[in-house]
Amino acid sequence: MPECLNCGGFVTEKYVRVFAPDGFSDVRVCPACEDKVREGNSVRDARSKRV
Repeated sequence: MPECLNCGGFVTEKYVRVFAPDGFSDVRVCPACEDKVREGNSVRDARSKRV
C-alpha cells in the first residue's frame, strides 16, 4: 500500500502515479504534510506554518 515517506500517511495509487518521481512506489510528501512543500521536482521545508 503506498504511503507518504515524510509522515507515513496513506496515499492512493493514483496520487503516487502523478506525484512520485519515476521509479518510486511512494511519494516524498503528501497533502497532509504541513512541514514540507513540493516545489518543481523537489521537496523543501515549508517557510511558514500552515493554518
